[in-house]
Amino acid sequence: MAKRKIIEIDEDKCTGCGACVTKCAEGALAIIDGKAKVVNEIFCDGLGACMGECPEGALKIIERDAPEFDEEAVKEHLAEQEHEQRKAAVGPEPCGCPSHNPMLVKAEAGHAAHANHHAHAHDELPPELTNWPIQWKLVRADMPFFKGADVLMAADCVPFAFRDFHGKFLTERPVIIGCPKLDEQDKYLDKLTDVIANSGLKSITIARMEVPCCGGLEKIVAEAIRRSGKSVPVKSWIIGIQGDIKKAG
Repeated sequence: MAKRKIIEIDEDKCTGCGACVTKCAEGALAIIDGKAKVVNEIFCDGLGACMGECPEGALKIIERDAPEFDEEAVKEHLAEQEHEQRKAAVGPEPCGCPSHNPMLVKAEAGHAAHANHHAHAHDELPPELTNWPIQWKLVRADMPFFKGADVLMAADCVPFAFRDFHGKFLTERPVIIGCPKLDEQDKYLDKLTDVIANSGLKSITIARMEVPCCGGLEKIVAEAIRRSGKSVPVKSWIIGIQGDIKKAG
């Protein structure tokens, strides 16, 4: 080992938003158990490209004894990541589990009229869900409900916090849900880039919680649009933990 510059992460400050992960070209960082971590010190070049993206100031460059930066190991690491991402994009092998099978879900006729009276007749409200699967890990760019669609990107806490999630956000929109703090953001980013690049999306609506880590969803969407080379309008709604709207899209 030799003394060199390397990134250090203050886990007490880190909210797991993942902004640093998407800016590390060497793939040295990952969100693990809700925190940014260095997956292998030989992948970190110590140049600090990730630092300016951290909204909490949790990253800094220090000088200490560490293994030398290994450019060849980085190439192998990135190639392995790309291979895994391609496997994820293709999707799992066919199986009997319906969670992997794309389906168009047809909402009951007259749902809009029912929605106007939801305060008095909750049990009569039909769902607004129009696609399956909805989990970010399971969707693929070739699923038919994304073609030319207005897509809803929702943090998976939002439907529990916001009472009228179906009526306000879900109507006539295919949805992708996930957690930008707990899930694998690099795979999310590549998959969403593929969806935007190949599905001709009309727009993206983001529904996220007010907590700082949920801001990672907006960053992933912005970076995916940039990588896709497409121009897609985005609206972002922020929902409070008490169920109120903190920011309208």
